[in-house]
Amino acid sequence: MRVLIVTDAWAPQVNGVVVTLEHTIAGLRAFGHDVQVVSPQGFRTIPMPSYPEIRLAVGAGAEVARRIDAIAPDALHIATEGPLGAAARAHALRTHRPFTTAYHTQFPEYVHARIRMPLALTYAWLRRFHGPADVVMVGTPAVRDRLAARGFTNLGLWSRGVDTTLFRPGPRTLDLPRPVFLYVGRVAVEKSIDAFLRLDLPGSRVVVGDGPARADLQRRFPDAHFAGMQHGEALARWYREADAFVFPSRTDTFGLVLIEAMASGTPVAAYPVTGPRDVVTDPRAGVLDDDLRVAALAALDCDRVRVREFALRYSWEAATRQFERHMTRASPLPAAAD
Repeated sequence: MRVLIVTDAWAPQVNGVVVTLEHTIAGLRAFGHDVQVVSPQGFRTIPMPSYPEIRLAVGAGAEVARRIDAIAPDALHIATEGPLGAAARAHALRTHRPFTTAYHTQFPEYVHARIRMPLALTYAWLRRFHGPADVVMVGTPAVRDRLAARGFTNLGLWSRGVDTTLFRPGPRTLDLPRPVFLYVGRVAVEKSIDAFLRLDLPGSRVVVGDGPARADLQRRFPDAHFAGMQHGEALARWYREADAFVFPSRTDTFGLVLIEAMASGTPVAAYPVTGPRDVVTDPRAGVLDDDLRVAALAALDCDRVRVREFALRYSWEAATRQFERHMTRASPLPAAAD
């Protein structure tokens, strides 16, 4: 099957959407599909307001339409609601081409956290955007139920996986006072990282990642260690060195970092909200509590071997098979043609 994925999120961005798409594309190609991508690369871009690290394509509508027509995909997936996604959606509707979409982030909550826009307005816009899709893919049952309650239809589950070769237990020799409490991810206001850094915890607090809130947080919390953006083995080392992984976000739809931490043997501490509630489903792998300090301290008692065993149930192959089934459902070709 010839698959075209249109996404506003792409390298050099480092986030859950990009990681998920990279693994999914690799998996689809391994299954024998021809996968092509339309991303901001090759387009004129401008920095996203309040988040200049993210570049948005401008004036891309005609070129996106041309590429879709030239590729003539059997299945079209619109990964994001940005300018490229909107252009692909508009062309697909004009040409009566089936397509799927994905709900990767709780965008209304993100916008509300930044500019206080009413949630109802943003959800109405998102319902309109995703409404024509044959399948709207979501990461967890909680997100599916939440969107269904807001009038979204055609929702389908698409889970996530983890690279258990890269993210693995290993020697723990970090020269910081222990216990080490770790956060990994975008350093942005909607991630509520200050809720972690304000906690009265022993040992050390570490933030790995970058984003528009980093300078302010470093100024406000000089005792915390900010390691910046990390990749590959350097990132994996931070995960396995930590004694507990603290996830203060209340707005994530899944949280890939949760399973990356658990695959490294590091237990999770988080709020019992969408994302952690669906991912950390075994109390032996982490602790969910409305009091994040209680969760962080209790997570220290988790057996790191059991934590790793729990994470092994998350497979990129299984997640990509889910994606493949949804694409087949939305393809104009008969299922037997796959």
